[in-house]
Amino acid sequence: MKKYLFSALLLSLVITAVPALPVCLHGRAAADSSPAETAPVPEAEISDDTALSSEPYKVLDVSTGKVLIVPVREYVIGAVCAEMPANFGTEALKAQAVAAHTYAERQRTLARSEPRAELCGADFSNDTSKYQGYFTDEKIRQYFGENYDEYYRRISAAADEVLPYVITYGDEPIIAAFHSMSSGMTESAENAWGAPVDYLVPVDSLSDTKAPKYEAEVRLGREELRDKLEAAFEGIHLGEDMTKWLTVAEISDSGTVLTARAGDRTVTGSDIRAALGLRSADFTVTYDDEQAVITTRGFGHGVGMSQYGANAMASAGSTWREILAHYYPNCNIEEISD
Repeated sequence: MKKYLFSALLLSLVITAVPALPVCLHGRAAADSSPAETAPVPEAEISDDTALSSEPYKVLDVSTGKVLIVPVREYVIGAVCAEMPANFGTEALKAQAVAAHTYAERQRTLARSEPRAELCGADFSNDTSKYQGYFTDEKIRQYFGENYDEYYRRISAAADEVLPYVITYGDEPIIAAFHSMSSGMTESAENAWGAPVDYLVPVDSLSDTKAPKYEAEVRLGREELRDKLEAAFEGIHLGEDMTKWLTVAEISDSGTVLTARAGDRTVTGSDIRAALGLRSADFTVTYDDEQAVITTRGFGHGVGMSQYGANAMASAGSTWREILAHYYPNCNIEEISD
């Protein structure tokens, strides 16, 4: 159990990207890489006496440097507005609300166990390169425009039905990873980030293959591909044969590229995804004259709940509990008490 908790804690910190250095009162955080693509940082421990609660969250607004005091309900609604299309099925919205709430609870627990100076006393920030998205009411109004009343009503009603609940494993909030769509089967945390987690394992999500923009093609000319690879991998040697600049070496059962050859380097699929700005690390590479043709499947890191998969399950009649049980197997739904 101890070994598992270490892996889970370490992975949770991997998912929370290497922190930038915001100024607490002015300025904004510097850009950083996606949470799924950062290197591990030292272990943090979750205190045994840290209980789940309904107290407000402290959210660092990176645009102003101010720490916002956000009631749980307001935060969960704002997170769902930022993370899932408002026209998705009600049960999918509920599942997203529980995942968002769980994510926030875990991050707050970690922040209290290992405070980070860059958060200026907050539990987490609204920097989407590091944490899940969160919209204030002002941002929600801007984002939804004339559909604000309808969409806010749908999302708030869904959130209200599940507000007391979070997902737990071993009596702790889980690492509630989610993504837009998988390549037909979700990916394991071990393949994506290097550390196994019992409930972040591959599960079927075949409906994702019918999602909009499931497959996408990127064409890169010789010079553009050279520039991107040389910028990403310092000192890389590419040679003259463009067809050897990028090749897939090993893929997982879920389709993720585990290793690839980039010139004289062996790199990960996540490295290539970051270097070339791809939608996912599930990709193939072919060459057409002086162009590399890269075809991706899915969108996001592929770990945990697929949002399009959740919506498909909701459309087929599944409840939010069934959706969460499918994408986070062997976990529990726990009610938070005051």
